[in-house]
Amino acid sequence: MAIHAKPKKPLSKEAAAEAFVTGAPDATAKTETSVGYDKGIVKGHKRQVSITISPDLLRKIDAKAEAMGTGRSAFISMAVFKALQE
Repeated sequence: MAIHAKPKKPLSKEAAAEAFVTGAPDATAKTETSVGYDKGIVKGHKRQVSITISPDLLRKIDAKAEAMGTGRSAFISMAVFKALQE
């Protein structure tokens, strides 16, 4: 005999719409990871932000990141971390 989960009650249209809106990445609802700082879009335990950078500098970043075997985002995060430690 299999154990089955109790079926969930369907949400009302209003509750479903509210759940959809508050579940969006840029929703203003506070989550455990966003308490205390709400800039950027929540991505797990990190924040997604947008920066503007020159094409030449971006090429150099991409080349160095590839040489290190890491991604662009990880390389930039490490570089900023090192700069802030100085």
